[in-house]
Amino acid sequence: MDAAPFHLEITTDAPAAFHAPSCSGSLDLRLGDCMEGMKTFPDGHFDLAIVDPPYGIGMGGGLDIAPVGNVIQKNGKSLAVKTVRYAKKQWDTTPPPPEYFAELRRVSRNQIVWGANHFIDRMQVASPCWIVWDKVNVGTDQSDCELAWTSLKTAVRKFDFMWSGMCQGSLANGRVMEGNKAKNEKRIHPTQKPVQLYKWLLANYAKPGHRVLDTHLGSGSIAIAAHYAGIHLTAYEIDADYFHAAKARIARETSQAELFSPQNNKLADTGL
Repeated sequence: MDAAPFHLEITTDAPAAFHAPSCSGSLDLRLGDCMEGMKTFPDGHFDLAIVDPPYGIGMGGGLDIAPVGNVIQKNGKSLAVKTVRYAKKQWDTTPPPPEYFAELRRVSRNQIVWGANHFIDRMQVASPCWIVWDKVNVGTDQSDCELAWTSLKTAVRKFDFMWSGMCQGSLANGRVMEGNKAKNEKRIHPTQKPVQLYKWLLANYAKPGHRVLDTHLGSGSIAIAAHYAGIHLTAYEIDADYFHAAKARIARETSQAELFSPQNNKLADTGL
């Protein structure tokens, strides 16, 4: 049984939900509070929730993440690099409350929660299976890995993909830096995760046609991966700036803008 509509407002400026012939999935992107949104769904509505909530470590923007100057690529060519400074926001001052995780478990059969090592006391459920993302950035001042708590009853798994400023993994081998920086993902969010990470998660823990929930859309990386994996994704983002930037990125990177049509658009927007 499907949930009741979540205060839908159809817009046409940058449609967020579309269905491409090359996949069987769809994207339902919603501007609004995920706690209010989850209330509209019945128990176990989603096959899987993959979420990246605030960690409570003050990463809400305002920091320089790349130097000004030129970078010499592996091919010997010089690439101009500009400083990236995100607007300072206050969304990462504290992790979600225990009620958020309880509601997440109610509406989804399984969960993958990034950053749970920062708020494990709020999870209230032990897990034998954690996912480790090795960022292959030894020698930097950033963390070597990120951890995700899961409700899955499988072994601990590790995914390798370089992710440190201009140093990003190649599609062929995530432990090897992409030599052509023009192929790097463009960052639009201070805690953006790579599309390749979500492609790996969906390939290993979801199936085409599954219904997946993301409560914090952020940069939209999961939506790009879900599009190509044939996943039915419902995602929430409470910040209007991030939401509209993610919509534009998804349309641009999937190169499916021509497929947006009134019968395929299902943009859910609280009007925030």
